[in-house]
Amino acid sequence: MEKNNIILIGMPASGKSTIGVLLAKRLGYSFVDVDIVIQEKTGKLLKEIIREKGMEGFLKVEEDINAELETEHSVIAPGGSVIYGHKAMAHLKEIGLVVYLKLSFEEVEKRIGNVVDRGVALKKGMTLQDLYNERVPYYEKYADITIDEKGMTPGETVDQLRKMMEKHFNLETGDE
Repeated sequence: MEKNNIILIGMPASGKSTIGVLLAKRLGYSFVDVDIVIQEKTGKLLKEIIREKGMEGFLKVEEDINAELETEHSVIAPGGSVIYGHKAMAHLKEIGLVVYLKLSFEEVEKRIGNVVDRGVALKKGMTLQDLYNERVPYYEKYADITIDEKGMTPGETVDQLRKMMEKHFNLETGDE
């Protein structure tokens, strides 16, 4: 399998799905929302998996499914917790370029609204700030490229990413 996919990692509300769909359309790639793949493969909503198997059980399901993804010329948007699965991240780095969509905590907080409604999996007693502080070092560790979204619209982020991807993959989109 070639390393021709783009994997978007980042906090919930960082725009992985929004930017992923737009980028895939711009590049002529497929878009893969791994949360939907998990729901299709298990026949359950993510919150049902968490309720039935607990947080650790959910993370195992998420890791296994991400580690088995087989796709080419795709923009892949895994859940924000994918970075806890070493096997999944090793596989994703093998099949593509990992892009960290970086947002400040304040911006994440503003975009996310109610974390429970948003389906953000927090461990007992953990705040969104705790989660942010815990995850950022992982995102930075696994990223091949970091895009700081500060002050950018989704369209501007996609434009910047598209230019980087065209160079990296030697693509011609003729989309100037």
